[in-house]
Amino acid sequence: MKKILLTVVLGVAVVAMARSTTPPAQGQSATPAAPQSAAPATQAAPAAAPAAQAPVIKDPAEYNAYVGAYQQTNPTAKISGLEAFLTQYPNSVMKNQALEILMGTYQQTGNAKKTMETAAKLVTSDPCNVRGLALLAYFDRVLAQSAAANDPNAKQEVTDGKKYGQQGMECLDKATDPDIKKLSGQMTGIFDAAIGIACLQDKDDACAAKALRTTVDANPTDFSVVYPLALAYLGQTPPDYQNGIWFAARAAAVAPAQAQAGIEKYARSQYIKFHSADDGWADVLAAAKANSPQVPIKPAPTPAEQVHIIVTSKKPEEMSFAEWQFVFTNGAQADQDLVWNAIKGKPLQMNGTIISTSPTEFMIAGSSDDIDAKKADITLQFVDKVLPKLIPKDGASFDFRGEPASYTPSPFMMVMEKGVILTKTAPKPATPVHHKPAAAQ
Repeated sequence: MKKILLTVVLGVAVVAMARSTTPPAQGQSATPAAPQSAAPATQAAPAAAPAAQAPVIKDPAEYNAYVGAYQQTNPTAKISGLEAFLTQYPNSVMKNQALEILMGTYQQTGNAKKTMETAAKLVTSDPCNVRGLALLAYFDRVLAQSAAANDPNAKQEVTDGKKYGQQGMECLDKATDPDIKKLSGQMTGIFDAAIGIACLQDKDDACAAKALRTTVDANPTDFSVVYPLALAYLGQTPPDYQNGIWFAARAAAVAPAQAQAGIEKYARSQYIKFHSADDGWADVLAAAKANSPQVPIKPAPTPAEQVHIIVTSKKPEEMSFAEWQFVFTNGAQADQDLVWNAIKGKPLQMNGTIISTSPTEFMIAGSSDDIDAKKADITLQFVDKVLPKLIPKDGASFDFRGEPASYTPSPFMMVMEKGVILTKTAPKPATPVHHKPAAAQ
C-alpha cells in the first residue's frame, strides 16, 4: 500500500478519540445506542441520563475486556486490546464502537492499510457510519490519483471511492449525531472529491466540475482537487474558460515545485486560446497566486471587433485583399462602408491564382485561405474578349488590374470590372498576407 498523508482528512483524523471516553454500563437492561456513537456511557451514569445513551454489556468478562482495551493510552496496546476484544466477542453490543475506535487508532499510528481494512469492516457492520465512509472515500481517491498509469488497482479504487462518496452523502443527509453535523461541511468535501475524480475519469466533466467545486471552495490550496477541477471545466463542450483558466492558474500556484512550470504553461496556453493574446495574463496569475477572489477574463474580440481594430489602424488602400475580405465578411456596416467607399471604382493592381477562365471573365483566388482551398473570391471582368493565347492556365499565378464594382459578403465574392492582364515587367504588388480571424469564443 502506498504511503499517503493521513492527516489531510479534515475532521476525520480524530474519529472516536474526540468523543466521550467513558466506559459502557454493565449488567443493566440494554437499550442500543445510535450506531454512530463511539463513546459508551459510564458504568455509574447519572439518573437523569437517558437509557438510550448507554449500551450495556451484561457479561463481566466481556465488559472488562472492552474497558481494558478502551482505556489504554498507548496506541499499540489499545490496538492489541481492541483486536482481541473483536475476535473474542464478534457480536458484542460495542462492536461498532470498538471498530470505530480501532480505525481511529490505526489512523493515529499512520497505518493506512489497517485503517482502510478496519473502516471496511465498520461500514459492513454499520453501513451509515459516516466516519468510516469518509476515510474509505478519501483513501481510495488519493490512492487512485497517486497510482502509476499502468496500476491495475487504480480503476477499482476510483470506482470504490465514488461508491463510498455517494453512500456517505446519502448517510450524511440522515445523520443525527451532533459531532457528525459539525463536520458535515468538511465531510461533504471529502465525499464530493471522490465522486468528482471518478466523474473526471469517466469523462463526465459536468459532473466532475459540480462535485469538485464544492471541495475546492472548502480546500482552495489542495492541488489534488484544484487541478482536476480546472481540467473538468476546460474539458466541457464548450469549455468553461472563465472557471477553467482561473483554476488552472490556481493549480499552478499551489502545485508541487516540480510541476508548477508545466501547469503554468498549460494555463497560459488556455488563456491565449480564449483571449487571443497574453496581455493581462500576468495579472490573472498574480491574483491566483495571492488567493484573491476570482477575476473575470476578457474573451477574444469578436470578428466584428477585430474588423474595427483593423479599420481604425490602417488605411483601406494599405490593407491586403485578405483584410478587405475579412472586413466585408465580418465587419459592422459602417466599417464595411468606410473601406468600400475608399476602394470602389479605383484601379487596383493585384496578384492571385487562376481558378477558371472564359474569354470575358476570370475566376481568381485572391486571399491565401482561398488560394489554399482553390476557391474563387474575385470575378475579373474584361471589356473585350481575351485572346486565347493570353489566357493563363488554371492554377497559375496571375498579375492583373481591375476596379472593384460590387461584392457579396457570404460566400464572399468581389466583382472587379475593366480587367487588364499585366505583363511580367509591370510592377507586381506583394502577395496578400494570410489573415485568418481568431475563432469567436
